[in-house]
Amino acid sequence: MGAKIATAKTVAEKPAVKRAPTAKKIAPTVEMDEPAAPVVAAPPARVSSAPRSTGKVMSEAEILAAPEKDYMNSSQLQFFKVRLQTMEQDILRNAGETTEHLRESIIVPDPADRATIEEEHALELRTRDRERKLLKKIQQSIVRIDSGDYGYCEETGDPIGVPRLLARPTATLSLEAQERREMKQKMFGE
Repeated sequence: MGAKIATAKTVAEKPAVKRAPTAKKIAPTVEMDEPAAPVVAAPPARVSSAPRSTGKVMSEAEILAAPEKDYMNSSQLQFFKVRLQTMEQDILRNAGETTEHLRESIIVPDPADRATIEEEHALELRTRDRERKLLKKIQQSIVRIDSGDYGYCEETGDPIGVPRLLARPTATLSLEAQERREMKQKMFGE
């Protein structure tokens, strides 16, 4: 007991060591023989209602309460782009967690426990496969937002509708066009 007190006392008596401040990383400078050409932004190819960052993102209630004449204005497009980007980040994070989870090797001697673990891994992989397909649709929807085509049916060009897009942000067909497609698939087995 006396040794512990003496050790603690000697540690307390030692002066604190001052550390040197860490050096800041400085980007290397590049010398150029010729002055750089001025950067000129190209005019937009199409005047679209692509979202512009206004700082405030609308809520679902505001989106639903908006008049029909404001359909897919820049605020609404920004709302859906943020929602799609959040979904994309969640899927990518889940994929990373699954990769780490599958790398962990647990040796279990009981065959029933091993079978349970393998079934859980198979279920997780099926879920990630569905998310991989959804990720592709999300990325296509973000491209449609940037091009100004988001919110309009691919087949008819009619508005898809805010309630449908809130329920399924990756929808590319209006409700009527989707129903026709499903009927055709049911009838002809496509």
